Amino acid sequence: MAVDRLLPTDESIDLLALVRDLCEHELAPHAAQAEESETFPRDTFRTLGKAGLLGLPYPEQYGGAEQPYEVYLQMLEEIAAAWMSVGVGISVHTMTSYGLATFGTDEQKDRLLPDMVGGELLGAYALSEPQAGSDISSLTTRAVRDGDSYVLNGTKAWISHGSHADFYTTFARTSDDPKHGISAFHVPGTVEGLSFGAPERKMGLTGSTTTLVNYDNVRIPAANLIGAEGDGMRIALSALDSGRLGIAACAIGLAQAALDVATSYAKERQQFGQAIADFQGIRFLLADMAAAVESGRATYLHAARRRDLGRTFTREAAIAKLVCTDAAMKVTTDAVQVLGGYGYTREFPAERYMREAKVTQIFEGTNQIQRLVISRDLLRSV
Repeated sequence: MAVDRLLPTDESIDLLALVRDLCEHELAPHAAQAEESETFPRDTFRTLGKAGLLGLPYPEQYGGAEQPYEVYLQMLEEIAAAWMSVGVGISVHTMTSYGLATFGTDEQKDRLLPDMVGGELLGAYALSEPQAGSDISSLTTRAVRDGDSYVLNGTKAWISHGSHADFYTTFARTSDDPKHGISAFHVPGTVEGLSFGAPERKMGLTGSTTTLVNYDNVRIPAANLIGAEGDGMRIALSALDSGRLGIAACAIGLAQAALDVATSYAKERQQFGQAIADFQGIRFLLADMAAAVESGRATYLHAARRRDLGRTFTREAAIAKLVCTDAAMKVTTDAVQVLGGYGYTREFPAERYMREAKVTQIFEGTNQIQRLVISRDLLRSV
C-alpha cells in the first residue's frame, strides 16, 4: 500500500513518482533472489545513479539533486521498502560522500565530488575496526605523511560495500592524541595496497557485501586529506548524525513493507469461515504495527526538518535511529506472527524482513549508544 506522503514541492512529488516506478520495476522483482544468492547489486546502483538517486541531498553544481533531507529520507524509505540492501547502500554512500561535501576544499569538491555524487561511483565508509567500533578514539589504522603523500596501514572492519566500492572515506590516526589525532581521507578503490577480507556471513542484508578492508602501505596524495589533520573525529561524528537518519528511514521502509505483507495476508487468509483480519486479536496487532511505523516516520521527519533548517539535530537523530529501528524489529517480528507458519517460510518475505531488521539496531551506533547520546545531550542542556 502506497504511503500518503506530504512533500514540499512539485519537484519532490515528481521525484516520488520516479522512485516508485524504479522500485516497482527495477528493485522489488529482484530483491528476494539477490538476497538468496548473496549477490551484490552493483548494476542496480548504477541504474539508480543514472536516475540521480545517489546524490539526492548534494548541490546541483556537483551533480547532485539538491533535495532537502525531508525529501531524501522519504525517497530512501521507499527504496528500502522495495529492497533493504539497496536502501542501506544508498544511505552508506550518502554518508560516505558527506565528509568531503561538507568539510572539503573547493578544489577537492571540484575534483572529486561530481564523480562521487553524480551516480557512477559507489562509496564505502571506513571507520570501524576489529577493536574499535563505537569507541572511535581507540582506532589504530595510521596515516603517516611522506612528502606529498600519506601512507596508510591498518585494517577496517564491518565495511559495507567492501571490495565493491569505488572510493573509501577512511579515518586514520595521524597522531597519538585520542580525540584530536584522527584524520579523514579520500581513498580511491583501485589504489595499490588495498585488499579485502572474505565477505561476512550474515543473518540478513546478504545482498550487501560486508568485509574487512586492509591498508598495506596504501599511498594517496596529501591533497586527499579531508579537512585538517586532527579533524577526523569531528567529521566522523557529524557524518554519523546524518547517517543515522538514513538508517532510521530505511528501518521504517522495512517495517512498512512488513506491515503491508501482514495486512494483505490477513485479508486473504481464511480461518473458521472468515478472514483472520476479522478477528480482534489480529486487528489490534495490525493497529499496533501501524502505530509503530507512523511514530517512527514522525521522528525521522522531525529530525530531518531540523537539519534542513540548520538547527542542531544530534539528539533528534539518535532518537529517530532508536525509535525507528526498534519499531522495525517489532513490526517485522509481528508480521511473521500474523502469517503464522507461512511467516516462518521463504514463500513469503516476512522472515527475510525480520532477519534484516535486527542489524538496524546494531550498525551506525548500537541502540545502547543512541541512549547514551540522548542522555548526554539531555543532561548537557539542564
